[in-house]
Amino acid sequence: MFVDKTINQFIAGRGGNGCVSFRREKYVPKGGPDGGDGGDGGSVILKSAAQVKSLIDLKYRPVIRAENGKPGSGANRHGKTGLDTIIEIPAGTVIKSFPDEILLYDFSRPGQMLTIARGGRGGKGNTHFKSSTRQVPRQATPGTDGESIKVICELKLIAFAGLLGFPNAGKSTLISRLTKARPKIADYPFTTLYPHLGVLYQGHQSCVIADIPGIIPNAHRGEGMGIEFLRHVERTQLLLYLLDVSIGSPYPPLEAFKILRNELSLYQKQLDQKPFFVVLNKMDLEDKERHSSADLSRYCTRHGIQLLRISALRGLHLDRLKQKIFENLDE
Repeated sequence: MFVDKTINQFIAGRGGNGCVSFRREKYVPKGGPDGGDGGDGGSVILKSAAQVKSLIDLKYRPVIRAENGKPGSGANRHGKTGLDTIIEIPAGTVIKSFPDEILLYDFSRPGQMLTIARGGRGGKGNTHFKSSTRQVPRQATPGTDGESIKVICELKLIAFAGLLGFPNAGKSTLISRLTKARPKIADYPFTTLYPHLGVLYQGHQSCVIADIPGIIPNAHRGEGMGIEFLRHVERTQLLLYLLDVSIGSPYPPLEAFKILRNELSLYQKQLDQKPFFVVLNKMDLEDKERHSSADLSRYCTRHGIQLLRISALRGLHLDRLKQKIFENLDE
């Protein structure tokens, strides 16, 4: 199961209490304080890891705690420090405050660590309270509570290129032909229920491609499934608009392209600035089985937009598509 958004409460461990204790020596009544300090509580630490691909572990652990520190004891023995709880999350996860969604931290690459909740301090034993006027201190301090925080964890996939298109445009077929990804492929809308990542190779070069599930008009308002996955477009550096030229497509290519561009712009204006090119799919069909792409060709020529024609199913011109992707990667 792919999970890209969770709400979690992280609770650090409480510090152990300090101890009130006195040495027991022959002929020395109440032979001086020897109460040890309590151990510090464990912290909750988040760590981004390349091998973790989803937030599914957090989904089933809404409350995550670290271990409490142990209390001190006699003979100046300090309590044991509570164990830290280290949670591995995917690179690309952002942490936001709940419920106002203020950005707290961005795990933009693997290997980053964040102490999201710091453990409480251990209490002081009565040894600390001895003085020349206070030979028999019966005072110790309790441990302090660990930090507690409730946050939103949101995953935004890290990929170089993102495939965008309406349902049934052929994104799943294309990513399966370009990479070793194995998405579900069928002839009904919303076959892809969550983003797929695949690695594209050319010689010694490689890059990651994301298949973003189908976006429909008004996706930015929550219609269809697009609003759930538009966030994954934010981290891509190159966008590929995959357009279906078959007459079964609900929109002619030019209209489909403008709708997709508009949805991205309404979701986040900055997405307009990302490099992109247009890919016409299903060009192996007979003329009578597909929309005319003449309007789109003229539009792309007028605006200096790169346009490629392929057939993902038949493997037509996929080498040229690969070359264009890696040209953008080099740039």
